[in-house]
Amino acid sequence: MKLALVTGGSRGIGRATSRLLAARGYRVAVNYRQREAEAQEVVSQIRQQGGEAFAIQADMRMKRR
Repeated sequence: MKLALVTGGSRGIGRATSRLLAARGYRVAVNYRQREAEAQEVVSQIRQQGGEAFAIQADMRMKRR
């Protein structure tokens, strides 16, 4: 099975991308920084459709020097 990490996967384009990849057979890691409830909602939606997903918290922003 293929695995995809979707940054910002709990909302907007990331949410849609997470759901699309799951529908195409990917196991999806839904990344979130602060909105755990929204990420878990996406995971739940994917699982209800028969897909595999999990939420993972990580701050993916680039730090400026």
